Amino acid sequence: MSLSPTLLEILACPEDKGPLYYVESESLLYNPRLHRRYDVRDDIPVMLIPESTTVDDAEHERLMATIESNSISPTFDVGSSDS
Repeated sequence: MSLSPTLLEILACPEDKGPLYYVESESLLYNPRLHRRYDVRDDIPVMLIPESTTVDDAEHERLMATIESNSISPTFDVGSSDS
């Protein structure tokens, strides 16, 4: 089971408040700005900063390649709320 689209629309990184990428095949949400991953356990995103994992450059590149090759969109578009 995957995360609901409604939930994904409101998920943001708890640290920088920016959008995340949901890599369903790996059960994780990824913040490329901070190189931080948040696990999804039993279909529940674990959005606690102390439980997140900072990834190294090689893992960041791998995740970004996965995101690009699967055309994964961010959880929300920062530009859509311009004032």
